[in-house]
Amino acid sequence: MRQSTAKRIGGVVLALSMVLAAPMAQAAAKKAAPVKPIPALVQKDGKFALMVDGAPFLILGGQANNSSNYPAALKDVWPAIKDLNANTLVMPVAWEQVEPVEGTFDFSFVDALIKEARQNNVRLVILWFGTWKNTGPSYTPSWVKGDNKRFPRLTNKDGTLSYALSPLYETTREADKRAYVKLIEHIKAIDSGQRTVIMLQPQNEVGVYGAARDHSAKANAIMAQPVPEALLRKFNKPAGNWNEVFGKDADEFFHAWSIASYVDNIAAAGKAVYPLPTYMNAALKDPLNPEQAPGSYASGGPTYNVIDVYKAAAPHIDLLAPDLYSPGSQSYEATLNFYARKDNALFVAESGNRPTYARFIFSTLGRQGIGFDPFGFDYTGYSNFPLGSTQSGPEMVKPFGDLYELFRPLERVWPKLSLESQVWGVSEPDDHSAQTLDLGPNWNAKVTYRQWQFGMPEWDPENKNGYPEGSEIPSGGVAVAKLSDNEFLVAGYHARISFGAGSANAAKGFILDRVEEGHYDAKGNWVFERVWNGDQTDYGLNFAQPRLFKVRLATFEK
Repeated sequence: MRQSTAKRIGGVVLALSMVLAAPMAQAAAKKAAPVKPIPALVQKDGKFALMVDGAPFLILGGQANNSSNYPAALKDVWPAIKDLNANTLVMPVAWEQVEPVEGTFDFSFVDALIKEARQNNVRLVILWFGTWKNTGPSYTPSWVKGDNKRFPRLTNKDGTLSYALSPLYETTREADKRAYVKLIEHIKAIDSGQRTVIMLQPQNEVGVYGAARDHSAKANAIMAQPVPEALLRKFNKPAGNWNEVFGKDADEFFHAWSIASYVDNIAAAGKAVYPLPTYMNAALKDPLNPEQAPGSYASGGPTYNVIDVYKAAAPHIDLLAPDLYSPGSQSYEATLNFYARKDNALFVAESGNRPTYARFIFSTLGRQGIGFDPFGFDYTGYSNFPLGSTQSGPEMVKPFGDLYELFRPLERVWPKLSLESQVWGVSEPDDHSAQTLDLGPNWNAKVTYRQWQFGMPEWDPENKNGYPEGSEIPSGGVAVAKLSDNEFLVAGYHARISFGAGSANAAKGFILDRVEEGHYDAKGNWVFERVWNGDQTDYGLNFAQPRLFKVRLATFEK
């Protein structure tokens, strides 16, 4: 009897210990799990990569419409992001939304957004609509935008008040900063383990239309003071006031410095809490019209002519990014050239969602771009034509989704090659003209458009056969990455690429040695599908559909 009682007691103790041990073991396992590295922008020899979970990551983004930033609208966002084949959703969070009453904060939308992003296996870039959104204060709380004494607007040159808030007042900056830091604290609290949020934009399209700068008495007094030393060093200028140092550019440079310093102060406070990468986007100045007057574009924003001002004034902003809504290829490509710098990672922060914009992902990736983010991707029924598509459903998404489907398996492969090797990329020009890729001394390539998959154009010099159906609207492009001295990864759509020998191989015969069609699996391993040869390679590699190839080139002695 005593033995039986002892056994029973022992069994109870054992069971109890097992019950207690289970959550302790789970806690220990959770504690022992490695913490994912915080996202970071890294630079190597003038090239950049966005590191996510410790490895290069290519943003294939879709930005939702402005008013989709509420839980009820998310049901119309995720289907579009899925059809887009995007790996990142770019979504605004508004100051008026999180602090409708001063000092009282509501982050329920942020909670819903991050939870649902995880459920959809999508990363997030969060846009802070604070003091500026499209240069205006429309997303500030009512207690801010209605109080011009505490939060002053800037003064136009004629003495009237502008619609935009002035960047010269500490009261505005500190109120904005408090809300922004609260947001970052909340993101850190709920997401520092999973790293769903990978980047932040701590204001949206800053600057002002209709004026070059604030012309208030306070602004005029600061203009008469010496230019900050950091800016003098950046431009290698002698000391003096703003007009003495910068002459005709003084007004715009002053406004750019004022805004950049304002935003940098806010970004620095956020990074002190949780140092996610940050960027600022630019409502653009016409890249083909350098004489365009400040105020006819968003003066004071990070337009291409004041990038150096921003680099001096805003060290806590990791990159400056263009918003591209001009579908013309000459303008688009010129803007990409301005922002793809050795001190600035290229990220297309916004782009139109008309079909013709999709092709520019090739040019972006060819310039070591870290991501591409067209605007207006949800199924809420809103269309932003003429800037964007006339469509608002799956028809709008498909041209981008087809190309994202090509690049999504490369979201880790391509940015690693971009950082560590060489990449090239071209998009179809408006006039469909041919382009040449200089792939180093050994090889080159020619990219052409509006060709049939079989044969050569010279077979039909009068073009009696016409062009492939639908090819009148530019949509093609090719991106190439170097795998080794003689091997290249080639992605393309609605284009033909023909390889040839470069100057170092000019005396030798050229061989298209092997062309493999395939894809990369989830672990980044190449999966062979088939070899292309014969008719499929005799006339270049033709991309009637989005395709991915490994191409090996060789020579023979003549």
